[in-house]
Amino acid sequence: MPEKVKTVLITQQDPGAEKNPYTDLAKKFKLKIDYRPFIHVAGIESLEFRQQRVDILEHSAVIFTSRNAVDHYFRLAKEMRLAIPETMKYFCMSEAIAYYLQKYIQFRKRKIFFGHSTFNELMEPIKKHKTERFLLPCSDILKPSIPESLDKEKIQYNKAIMYRTVCSDLSDLADVKYDMLVFFSPSDIESLFKNFPDFKQNNTRIAVFGTTTAKAVEDAKLRIDVMAPTPKAPSMSMAIEQYIQDNK
Repeated sequence: MPEKVKTVLITQQDPGAEKNPYTDLAKKFKLKIDYRPFIHVAGIESLEFRQQRVDILEHSAVIFTSRNAVDHYFRLAKEMRLAIPETMKYFCMSEAIAYYLQKYIQFRKRKIFFGHSTFNELMEPIKKHKTERFLLPCSDILKPSIPESLDKEKIQYNKAIMYRTVCSDLSDLADVKYDMLVFFSPSDIESLFKNFPDFKQNNTRIAVFGTTTAKAVEDAKLRIDVMAPTPKAPSMSMAIEQYIQDNK
């Protein structure tokens, strides 16, 4: 029987807030919880972007699915000395992303539409503006459901890869051992083996969020000890808490 979980590595950025579900977990079970992103976003250069033959100014509307998309859209526009017209319409997957636009534009003077949190919700205002020519700034890893939704409604759009998800350098963790590793994307697993090709799970517990992450873990012949979301544990912190309580 493996020892109790005392140390946990969350493969994401430290949320920073004093009170979050993981700090509560740490206090409740006296855990040492560290944060370290296994992947990060890197913008592509304007020269490489031009090779895609996508003209930003040929579009009358932009679809933003993340803050990264916002940052790299305006970064490339600036690098290429493009003046984004005030008539540009912005369609954002969430209200938070919509308000993030204030970093780059005068919010009140622009036409901005947003969903609550899912792309299906955003499709409603997009369908009402079918005559627009949309630009979809994205990374090299894009959920297939997004272009599928646009294609289904015969939306006129161009995909523009503006940034990439790349593996972080984790060499400083080579001699550090954790009782539990928590993964949130298939790219996290890719980064694990890129940094540590000889990784052996042994007694290390692995927690995964989402079915695509779970598949990547299984494909890597690793054992899943904690799975989220589930009906009993809709969040990762709840799933970890259940596991620790069940294995006291």
